[in-house]
Amino acid sequence: MRAAPAHNIADKRTPVDVDGAILAKEVFGWPDDGHAWWNTPRLALESPITTACRYESEAFWVNAKGFSTRQPNPYLDGIDMSNFEQRALTPAAIVVPVHLPFGQIGAVSFNPLDRTKTDLSAEFEKFGDIFSLYAHIFIGSYVHAMGGQHKLPVGSKLSKREVECLRWAAIGKTDLEISMIMNRSRATIRFHIHNASAKLDAVNRSQTVFKAAQLGYIGLNH
Repeated sequence: MRAAPAHNIADKRTPVDVDGAILAKEVFGWPDDGHAWWNTPRLALESPITTACRYESEAFWVNAKGFSTRQPNPYLDGIDMSNFEQRALTPAAIVVPVHLPFGQIGAVSFNPLDRTKTDLSAEFEKFGDIFSLYAHIFIGSYVHAMGGQHKLPVGSKLSKREVECLRWAAIGKTDLEISMIMNRSRATIRFHIHNASAKLDAVNRSQTVFKAAQLGYIGLNH
C-alpha cells in the first residue's frame, strides 16, 4: 500500500520538505504522471474520502460500496458515493482522519498498489491500528515542525462583545437581527464579527464561528 498524507484537507498545498519537495512524490513514492492527486485542486471538495474525514475521527476503510468503521456513524451513510474511483482517485483505501487544534483536519489514506483490489477488510483488521498511530504521529509532527504558519496570530483572545455576536451568528442570526437583539447598530455588529475573524485568522463568517467553537468560546449544540 502507498500512503497519501494531507496535513490540512482544506489546504490545496500538500506536505513538503524544507526545500519545498513534495513528500508524496519524494518520500511516499507517488508518480508525478499528470494525474497526481496533489495536483487536483477540487479533490478536497469532491472526494467522498475527504468528506468523510469531516464526520469521522477514527480510522475506516472505504470503497465504492461505502464506508466500514469500527463504530456506526450515520453521517457517513449520506455521503454521495457515485463515481467513487474517479472522485477519490483510488478504488479503495484505509483512511485515518487526524483532527487537530483550531478546527484543522489532516488525513492519511493508505491505498492499494493493485488497483483491482477493492476489499481491504483484512488489511484494515490487521493494520488499522498501526496505520492510525503512524498517521497521527506523522501529521502531528509535520504540523508542529511547520510551526508559525499553523498558529493563531498573537492577540487572538476574543472580547465579550465579539463572543456575544458569534453566539447569535452560530444559531443563524443575521447582522441585522443581532443588532436588534443587542441594541447596537448593524455596523457595530459587523465590526465585532470582522475583528473576531481577523483574530482567529478565519476566511469567512462560517469559519470564524467554527474556530470560536473549537476554542471553547461558543457552543454549536443549541
